[in-house]
Amino acid sequence: MKNIRNFCIIAHIDHGKSTLADRLLEYTGAVNKRDMQAQVLDDMDLEKERGITIKSHAIQMDYTYKGEKYVLNLIDTPGHVDFSYEVSRSIAACEGALLIVDAAQGIQAQTISNLYLALEHDLTIIPILNKMDLPSAEPEMVTDQIVDLIGCEREEVIPASGKTGMGIEEILAAIIERIHCPVGDPNAPLQALIFDSVFNSFRGIIAYFKIINGTIKKGEKVKFVNTGAFYNADEVGVLKLKPEPRPQLSTGDVGYIISGIKSAKEVKVGDTITHFDRPCLEGIHGFEEVKPMVFAGIYPVDTEDFEELRYSMEKLQLNDASLTWEPESSLALGFGFRCGFLGMLHMEIVQERLEREFNMTVITTVPNVSYLAYKTNGEVVTVNNPSDLPDPGRIERIEEPYIKANIITKSEFIGPVMSLCIEKRGQIVTQNYLTADRVELVFEMPLGEVVFDFFDRLKSISKGYASFDYHPTGMRNSDLVKLDILLKSEPVDALSCLIHRSNAYVFGKKICEKLKELIPKQQFEIPIQAAIGAKIISRETISAIRKDVTAKCYGGDISRKRKLLEKQKEGKKRMKQVGNVEIPQSAFMAVLKLND
Repeated sequence: MKNIRNFCIIAHIDHGKSTLADRLLEYTGAVNKRDMQAQVLDDMDLEKERGITIKSHAIQMDYTYKGEKYVLNLIDTPGHVDFSYEVSRSIAACEGALLIVDAAQGIQAQTISNLYLALEHDLTIIPILNKMDLPSAEPEMVTDQIVDLIGCEREEVIPASGKTGMGIEEILAAIIERIHCPVGDPNAPLQALIFDSVFNSFRGIIAYFKIINGTIKKGEKVKFVNTGAFYNADEVGVLKLKPEPRPQLSTGDVGYIISGIKSAKEVKVGDTITHFDRPCLEGIHGFEEVKPMVFAGIYPVDTEDFEELRYSMEKLQLNDASLTWEPESSLALGFGFRCGFLGMLHMEIVQERLEREFNMTVITTVPNVSYLAYKTNGEVVTVNNPSDLPDPGRIERIEEPYIKANIITKSEFIGPVMSLCIEKRGQIVTQNYLTADRVELVFEMPLGEVVFDFFDRLKSISKGYASFDYHPTGMRNSDLVKLDILLKSEPVDALSCLIHRSNAYVFGKKICEKLKELIPKQQFEIPIQAAIGAKIISRETISAIRKDVTAKCYGGDISRKRKLLEKQKEGKKRMKQVGNVEIPQSAFMAVLKLND
């Protein structure tokens, strides 16, 4: 056990985690030359295409240092704020973390938030200055930032480059010397923490775990503490590039277990595995529950595919524990699911994975957040969907979630960033200069305002330099109204939303204008209206497609033409009563891009 080291790699998005992991694997020989490729641990096509890590990936390396053999368990983690739940799970399975900072970009918002996550779990931090080969690297300045942030000595910061392989030996030496070995008792009852799971269509669900105490052998009967279910350990092993079976695993090891589990509900990430005949007294604590930030409805395009979509969602949830969902129905879209996501990128990725991995074509409704409605009779209702909102006459007040947003940007962009945050009802809390040209702004703002297009607009006004991170601070009173969109005087529940009264008029007008562009013309006139309760606040009209019925009348009496036009008018009126308006998928997504 003293020769085991468990560590993860944490950093802001695009600071070179996966490339550095590639070099570590190459240097220790964990991946042979034939299997080596860029971002070797990112096994999803989507990750390679976008150049981001979506899932944490665990892999074991063997390394000989000063004549002794060591086992190094590495977990590569995502860098984007939407996948911070993946990072928290990886950190729970480690004793140390490599904190990677880009030598050209310096410390960014997610670097700080991931660092705090690691410090909460008492991890040993090894600071690494990556991308030293770039001509724009500023090692002296960025080293000062790291020293200020974590209070280490300048000598402890390791200069490295994931591209050229510089500093890899020093990193491996630091992992062995600075990170302590796992602490636990191999003779105690088994306690293993499940930190991830994947679905294999031949072998069922494979759970990844880290053993805190005890030993697990192949063929033993094990119990999952939280679900109370029993299984046989058909196969246990370690995570190399491909899983490798072992006869037994002991305290400190990171590995996998295959026990023929078929149902997704039976494996909970954060559960504890123990022996059936000698169980541990209690499960492992300190594992945070996932808190969805953004809610949206996902519906199959064809209502017959509902059961298939449910099956796909169950499989996807296994691989992505931060996705939460429950069935719901909509008048406009039929049966579907109300899903909770950690952010907008997470929502986009889930939608794309459903389409790629399960061939499901889905419609996503307008995303929103969770509100609390206090009724006059003292009852409190959680509103995840605008249609759940009680009658306005019975509501005493509505509370909405607020967040503390940390934005780090270059000082030249302070003006545009501040005006964007104030437009989103944000209030500045503090502003401090990290260096002469880098400033940290802290705002308190409603989460509902951040959901739509905040991150995209922040990136564009700061030319990609601003980094953004947030955490919830609680609920506050707010003057919110329900904005309904009516087509032919019929409300379309999938387009309705809860919005602050001050923004309702502008937002309603924009949606009506956008829908007028996107909904195709019909044989009859279609009024599009935005309404708050019974009050119409905006209207656009899509005119009918008309045939020139008077074309055959050249010259002659006007009454003949009038008669033909009246006849056409009667037909249009009749058609309006029976005609249906088809809303294209682009109209549901257009709401997100109102500022484009």
